[in-house]
Amino acid sequence: MTELKRTLLIIGGTLCVVAGTVGVFVPVLPTTPFLLLAAVCYGRSSPRFYRWLTTNRWFGAYIRNYREGRGVALWHKVVTLALLWLSIGYVIFYVVDPWWARLLLLGVALGVTVHLLCTKTLSRANRQSPLSRGEEPTTDSH
Repeated sequence: MTELKRTLLIIGGTLCVVAGTVGVFVPVLPTTPFLLLAAVCYGRSSPRFYRWLTTNRWFGAYIRNYREGRGVALWHKVVTLALLWLSIGYVIFYVVDPWWARLLLLGVALGVTVHLLCTKTLSRANRQSPLSRGEEPTTDSH
């Protein structure tokens, strides 16, 4: 791989991480696709950045579980759908005037909802253990 291609992939991955992070706070902007694209960019260009992303304390387990087909935690689904519909509803009723823009936003919200509901729900038994992440085991007294 050329140095230019590697650099462009790292820049692209970094921009996707930024967009995904913004998407956490702006429900109209999707988080998951940007983080998955960042993982692909980093995976092809920099083992160090890829490792950082997939072991990141905020996004790491989420990305690994999604990419490995384990699913998305139920509380992630509930919070995502609630924020999505609250924000889209507000924009549709109070911000956007043209009927076609409202219809487009409604279509986006429906598409995201269907995708999220069709995505496997992460069970407790299916979550990655600390050992599979390379961490030291902890003992819980609960």
